[in-house]
Formats: sequence, C-alpha cells, structure tokens
Amino acid sequence: MKLRGIYAITDSALTPGEELLTAAQQALAGGISLLQYRDKGGSRQHRLSQAKALQALCAEFDVPLLINDDVQLCLEAGAAGVHLGQSDTDIGRAREILGPQAIIGVTCHAALELAEKAQRAGASYVAFGRFFPSLSKPEASAANLEVLTRARKQLALPIAAIGGINQDNAAEVMAAGADLLAVINYLFSTKDVAGRARGLSSLFHQAN
Repeated sequence: MKLRGIYAITDSALTPGEELLTAAQQALAGGISLLQYRDKGGSRQHRLSQAKALQALCAEFDVPLLINDDVQLCLEAGAAGVHLGQSDTDIGRAREILGPQAIIGVTCHAALELAEKAQRAGASYVAFGRFFPSLSKPEASAANLEVLTRARKQLALPIAAIGGINQDNAAEVMAAGADLLAVINYLFSTKDVAGRARGLSSLFHQAN
C-alpha cells in the first residue's frame, strides 16, 4: 500500500458525539488517504463503538483507519493499524499482535535518529512535527522543515508531517519531502470538512 495524501486525525473536542461520523464521512468524501481515530478521554466502550463505526465507514471508501496509541482497540475494531508515540507500545510488540500487514506509524518529533530506529524496528511510516503553530497541540515541540528533506534522503519509509498544516503552507511541506500531510484542526474545525479535504488533496493530484 502506498501511503500518500491527506492524513486526517480526529479530535473529540472538535467533533463530539455523533458529529464525529458526519465529519469523518465528509473528510472521506473529500479524498483523504488515511484516517486516524484519536480520543484520549472517552470510556473504553465509547471508543470501541466509535472505532467500529469509523472502520465501517472507512471500508466504504477503501481508506485505512488507524487507531491512536491503542493496539488492543485496533484489534477489536478491525482497523488497519495504529499510530504510536515514543512512550507507547513497542513497534515490535505491536507488529506481533497486529500482524505483518498492519500499518504502524511512529511519532518522531524532529529527530531523524528516532525515525531511523523506527524504520529498523519495522514501522510502516514515520511522522515529524510540529512544523507550524498548532491549535490541536500548542505545547508540541517545534520542528524545522529541513528534517523532512534529510529524512527523504535517508529513509525508505513514507514520511508524514504534522502541526499547523493548512491550504497556505501544505505545498511547502510537500516540497520539503512529506508524503502524508496530517491535519486535525484545519479539517475538523470547519463545517465544510469535505471542501477543505478536497482542496488539500488536490495538491497531490497536481503534483502527479
């Protein structure tokens, strides 16, 4: 599977309750390539219910669903894989549980050495950021676009970029070396989720 395009990440504060599925459906209709379910505060049953509903929706659009941090939830929901932080489940353990076909992404902040380690451990993609001021994660440490250029030369994995990405700066991030543009607030803080997803996705079509 070629991982390239818009990588939408949900936020329970931006799309509470039933709004999640409506917003996710719009993002999928707008042409996103990957969707991550991220909810740090809901109960286990609530998150499982939402993850299963998102998995069914993603299947309709043939788009992989990833689960943030939770390998067991991924397994129970039948999702395509997980995204792991540096303090989450070990990549090798996640691979052992989810199998060889699972998509496993890893947060690497601004550290190329973390990305190289993740590649050796069997990650499917690596993520760098934040590159611009972020409303979703304002406390996240900053990264320079140069890390994408260096990673492009040294890694064989797809590269995701995250942090304040929008229509105005997305092309710059792609030019630096990103295969995936991970977007939270820019997509899910608007009523026109499909329109914004379509606008961002068009940048990849123009680049072909």
